[in-house]
Amino acid sequence: MKKKLLAGAITLLSVATLAACSKGSEGADLISMKGDVITEHQFYEQVKSNPSAQQVLLNMTIQKVFEKQYGSEVDDKEVNDTIAEEEKQYGENYQRVLSQAGMTLETRKAQIRTSKLVELAVKKAAEAELTDDAYKKAFDEYTPDVTAQIIRLDNEDKAKEILEKAKASDADFAQLAKDNSTDEKTKANGGEITFDSASTEVPEQVKKAAFALDVNGVSDVISVTGTQAYSSQYYIVKLIKKTEKSSNIDDYKEKLKTVILTQKQNDASFVQSIIGKELQAANIKVKDQAFQNIFTQYIGGGDSSSSSSSKE
Repeated sequence: MKKKLLAGAITLLSVATLAACSKGSEGADLISMKGDVITEHQFYEQVKSNPSAQQVLLNMTIQKVFEKQYGSEVDDKEVNDTIAEEEKQYGENYQRVLSQAGMTLETRKAQIRTSKLVELAVKKAAEAELTDDAYKKAFDEYTPDVTAQIIRLDNEDKAKEILEKAKASDADFAQLAKDNSTDEKTKANGGEITFDSASTEVPEQVKKAAFALDVNGVSDVISVTGTQAYSSQYYIVKLIKKTEKSSNIDDYKEKLKTVILTQKQNDASFVQSIIGKELQAANIKVKDQAFQNIFTQYIGGGDSSSSSSSKE
């Protein structure tokens, strides 16, 4: 949610402002040539159905609605800290990266701020979901820390070869990880890593395989879809240590709270519903049918208006 909701280049930022032009007026001339002109209204009519222009208008609307409702709760430091992290990540290429995305530093800051406003609204809504039933469900599904060793490989045949060695009675799994694993975060430590069912350090398939093993057990080759299309990665897991799960839910209350909130914040349908509620409460009305569809996903069909009164 938070990284993709408002992602993308704002390359047609001026388009939305042109929507204010009266349809009975051609507006100012944008381009003149011998015997003809291109006016603001002509330009608006031409580009308003462009998906990028529609996304700009949606982003601007979300920004205005959420700024009014939550703006006092997000300070500039949060935005500047995120910018600092990006500058550290991209170094001297940061300005070029922004430019390629159709952004300036200021429009990027505005984008980050809007994203944080939405995140805050979603977090507040998610906290209302911290019911006894939610805690019980999270507790039933929770597996506490295990310590395992993993070997990640990019080739299935190589993985099968390493698996055969790993299951040998005299196998040194840690050395196999150091010599063969492509996971730079763990290989130097013999593939060792500690995680629970809420962790994101390893793929879900790997976690499930580890949880199903007995101590010192070695999994079969686990195939995991890679981050690039049509690519796969292959894991072998050895379980080193299990933590006994307490029967007392209170022992995990803070961990379970994080689990519940994270699941809600990563639930696209939940996020969409929160945005929809805020847009409806702001009494959004779409004045041009060209923009109808981009709001329908949040506030339904019809005239895209809400009978709710605006929040003060």
